[in-house]
Parts: sequence; C-alpha cells; structure tokens
Amino acid sequence: MLARAKLNLSLHVTGQRADGYHLLSSLVAFADVGDEVRIEPGQKDTLTVDGPFANAAPPLAGNILGQALAMVRRWNLDALAREPLSIHLTKNLPVASGIGGGSADAAALVALLTAGRPLSDSEMADCLSLGADLPMCLTGRSAIVGGIGEENRPVALPETHVVLVNPGAEVSTPAVFKALPDKTNAPLPPWVEPRDFAELVTCLKTTRNDLMKPAVRLVPDIQNCLKALADAPFARMSGSGATCFALLETESGAENLAGRIQSAHPNWWVQAGRLST
Repeated sequence: MLARAKLNLSLHVTGQRADGYHLLSSLVAFADVGDEVRIEPGQKDTLTVDGPFANAAPPLAGNILGQALAMVRRWNLDALAREPLSIHLTKNLPVASGIGGGSADAAALVALLTAGRPLSDSEMADCLSLGADLPMCLTGRSAIVGGIGEENRPVALPETHVVLVNPGAEVSTPAVFKALPDKTNAPLPPWVEPRDFAELVTCLKTTRNDLMKPAVRLVPDIQNCLKALADAPFARMSGSGATCFALLETESGAENLAGRIQSAHPNWWVQAGRLST
C-alpha cells in the first residue's frame, strides 16, 4: 500500500495547549509519491526495510509501525491482526522532512490491518494519540485541518502537479516549534473552493507557513531549495521542513522542473508527482 507524502500547503500556528500540543490551522494535501507498506503472515513479528532511506528506519520495536501494530491488536480485531506478521517497508521518503512519512507508514499499516474500514471514534482517538497527523494520513484526502490534527474537513482541489525537494537535511520538529517566537497567530482565511489551478495559487498566497522562518534559521539549506523552486507559480516549505514543494499546472511542467533541479543538485532528493484531488 502506498503511504502518501503529506504536504502542508499552508500551516498557521494558532496556539498551544497546556499539555504542549500546538494548535494548527492547515490546508493539507497528499501526493502520489510515498513509501510502500506490505504485510504477510510470518513466524514472528518482523520488519524488513529497503529503499533509498532504508538505513534511517529503526527496528520494529522502536518504530511507529510497531506501535501501530500494537494499537490495532488492542482493538481485538480479526485473526490477521492477531497473528505474527512480516511487515515490509520500502522507504522512499526522507526522514524528519516535514511530509509525514512515519505517520503515513503507520496509517497504511492500520488500513491494511483493518481492511480499510471506517474507524470508530475511540479508534481514531487512539490514532491521534500515536501521532497528531495520523488521522489525516488515514483519510489521505486534501482537507482543512484544525485543533492538533483531530479536526478534519475534506476539501476539493483542482488538478495540481507538484515537485518535492529536500536538501538531505533532517529537521527536528520540536526544535522548530521552540524557535517560533509567536505561537498565537491568525487561522486560515475562510476557504473558498478554487475552480482551477490559478484560483488555488491565488488562495494559497493569502496563507502562510508559520514554521518556515524558524526552520530556515535552523537549516539554511531550506532557503536554497526555495530558490531552486522560485520559477514555479507557487512554492513553499511543507510542515516543519526541510522538504519544500512547488505547485504546477501540468505534468510536463513538474517533470521539467524536477529534472532541472536534479541536474543542478544531484545530491538532493527530488520527486515530481500529482496531488490527490
């Protein structure tokens, strides 16, 4: 199952709860680029990993996939979830990169173990406790997200293509939030569904990613990624970084831009794809 990359097309930090969780107002979308998660019966629970970022995956016991497996088993589901499993992860997405790779992997595993059925409110609450972006990764749809991630209102986006760029730098999300000077900011403006790509770009230009400036101060290479994407109609950093994205109207435009960036920066991770509509 494809564990799609999650993009924060906009991310407004609107507050912080007493327990430390930050309140967000965000437009989230998913790309057809991601990790792959597969399962089959095994002699014991195991995790094997391959792919370009395989070395970054910890053993199952220390992995969000192991936590997700234990969580689903507590729901007392069918035999597939109870029996020993061999889990295989193809790690295509960079780690600690602001595109929800770990949560997307866990969401894919939960979907496989539950055969994709709708989860109950208590099960969704369990998912939220495992990761604030896990519930949105389970839906895999573009949405306006609020609270700490539990408020999710699906929205429609026009056909949009994307280029993802990461300079090879891991970013600590807690460090970025700590460096954010003001944690009480205005939420997203009222959502008006864009009729086409041009209207989507116009809408996004009225929004922000409040974590972008502190992330750039911590990892200056993010600014180089944004410069490389500057010719696109719209570019921004996703989440807490370091992955940046550009939105383009056509597949050929995205592929051409990705090719130019990869040629100029062969050590960067660069992928072209399409957003889920």
